[in-house]
Amino acid sequence: MTHSFALHIPDAALEPDPLDPAQIVSGSPEVSGTVVWESDDGRQIRGIWQITPGVVTDTEADELFVVISGSATIEVEGGPTLTVGPGDMAVLREGGRTTWTVHETLRKAYAVNR
Repeated sequence: MTHSFALHIPDAALEPDPLDPAQIVSGSPEVSGTVVWESDDGRQIRGIWQITPGVVTDTEADELFVVISGSATIEVEGGPTLTVGPGDMAVLREGGRTTWTVHETLRKAYAVNR
């Protein structure tokens, strides 16, 4: 796998990545994404992820992401409420339980460490 590359994130093709229905709190959010790089040992992943409006819950990985488009409010159980939009960077910690309220279809570039 190539280690150096450039990719125009807004136009990147994404594949459907269906949500577990138990994660959906309200609305009919749809998720899609693509992994653009993964380390040989699978511990580091870089990719693009998108979700349409709705409210979902999740248990997070150790992740840094940058929002490319859209907006959301992310409530971290026992922690802060993050409001993110284009150009915002956020860090989520492994095991954090979150509730995402997606206001506008959100696309992000992410780096996950396992």
